[in-house]
Amino acid sequence: MSALWYTAATRGLSPIPASERDIPTVTAEPFYKVSDEKMPLEGPAFDRQGNLLFVDIYGGRVLRLSRDQQLTTVYTQAQLHPAGIAVHKDGRIFVAAVGMKNSQGYFDAGTVISMDANGDQRETIVPTSTGLVANDLVFDQDGGFYLTDFRGASTTASGGVYYMAPDLKTLSSVLPNMCGANGVALSPDGKVLWATEFNACRLHRADLGAPGLIAQSGSSIPYHFVGPGADSMRTDSDGNVYVAMNRQGRVLVFSPYGIPIGQILLPGRENDHFLRCTSLALQPGSRDLFIVARDEVGGGGSMIFKASGLAEGFPMFSHQ
Repeated sequence: MSALWYTAATRGLSPIPASERDIPTVTAEPFYKVSDEKMPLEGPAFDRQGNLLFVDIYGGRVLRLSRDQQLTTVYTQAQLHPAGIAVHKDGRIFVAAVGMKNSQGYFDAGTVISMDANGDQRETIVPTSTGLVANDLVFDQDGGFYLTDFRGASTTASGGVYYMAPDLKTLSSVLPNMCGANGVALSPDGKVLWATEFNACRLHRADLGAPGLIAQSGSSIPYHFVGPGADSMRTDSDGNVYVAMNRQGRVLVFSPYGIPIGQILLPGRENDHFLRCTSLALQPGSRDLFIVARDEVGGGGSMIFKASGLAEGFPMFSHQ
């Protein structure tokens, strides 16, 4: 009787697609265990002192891991559901949050808030009244920021990417009609905008003619992901793009034009451990790359992993 069989490459919940198996591949190393529980982590970003900030989504917490690996809580707000962090050039921490769930179980009251480095002097930058489900954000060199709106499903394109001007009052649409816009990043010179579409598994690239404005014929979709979970993203000083693959336990790396050129695997992913890889941060001035993930299947808790990228990171806040 004819029968199919598994191979070493196809076992597990999330095998690497055939087209991506031969690109340069490394495996990250455990760096810091955040919790024995499967705590959903997101939004890592370095502050001006070199500490690693990140969030506990369902705990409503903004956390800080110091250089000597001391973990502290910067801010807590129940039901905030923070998902992304960016640091302003003046040192303020900006937090994108998906907010409360409605009666149907969908997030529909997101916000962006800011606070000082101690979690004080909090201000609302994007109010819940806008109706956006704020997922991630990145500053440009002028002090404005790009923000993803995580609304939508695979057949409902109601989310998108927005731009908040440096006055922190003027919000405009940049990439509309997206199916769960999730990650957002800028090239080192600020002239190329990147975004991931979580529910449609697409990578977007847009040449910017001015802050918040796409150049004529400047937008494209250079890559369609195989499998689920194109989540948060970062760029390095060479313009390469790193995308955390949620439910795949890896980070996929693209050239400045959106071609896959490498990948970073989380240890144990072949046995379905730490598949929920949500975000990453490159340390400014270093090739060190830090990945946040949780182990929903294997009971390994929530971890930060470390690897080396292709080029050095640069600040997510405006260049000095």
